[in-house]
Amino acid sequence: MDSRDESKEAAQLQLTEHLANLAGISIGAEVLDIGCGFGASTLYLAREYKARATGITISPVQVQMAQQAAAAASLDARFLLMDAEALRFTQQFDLLWSVESISHYHDRRKFFANAAQFLKPGGVFALTDWFKLAGLSPAQTRKFIRPIEQGMFIELESMDDYESHLVGGGLEIIHRQDLTRQCAKSWDIALNIIRDNSSGPLLQNWEDTLSPI
Repeated sequence: MDSRDESKEAAQLQLTEHLANLAGISIGAEVLDIGCGFGASTLYLAREYKARATGITISPVQVQMAQQAAAAASLDARFLLMDAEALRFTQQFDLLWSVESISHYHDRRKFFANAAQFLKPGGVFALTDWFKLAGLSPAQTRKFIRPIEQGMFIELESMDDYESHLVGGGLEIIHRQDLTRQCAKSWDIALNIIRDNSSGPLLQNWEDTLSPI
């Protein structure tokens, strides 16, 4: 996350490694990767920690491709078509894991409260996401934040908002980190998608929040 000339793939791997280290994952842990995409993080945890990993996504294409990747690598990982805002499992997990997906959810407070039910006692919820800077004026929000939200189909909240949701869901914050400086390069990519790239200073990149029951 610190190199200026690294590839986006290398940066993503470093972010995954950083979050995994903070989460203190034990070998053989049961892991739920919420919003797993094509399964890169799920497969990393299955490979590096021998985790019994489950990834969920709302995309059938992502499920199929992730399943193929897991089979090719002979990893203990399964992928399910499931809405993160309507989790349904008969088991609990040692680790809930989410990388850059929660900002897309409609009701984050409800999501965290529901997800907490699937953590074992002493389990950990490890996440990263994008946040807007707290205390922005209405004019700043209209000029800088709204175009990003509309262009990327997300609704940004602040770190404090997420902390409130997590605590309201019965979880305790044991680590919170602002990685804006380390991840600032990512905004060069994201802001090319939208019209105005002057909003970077008003945004925050990725908080790592670990929340045990």
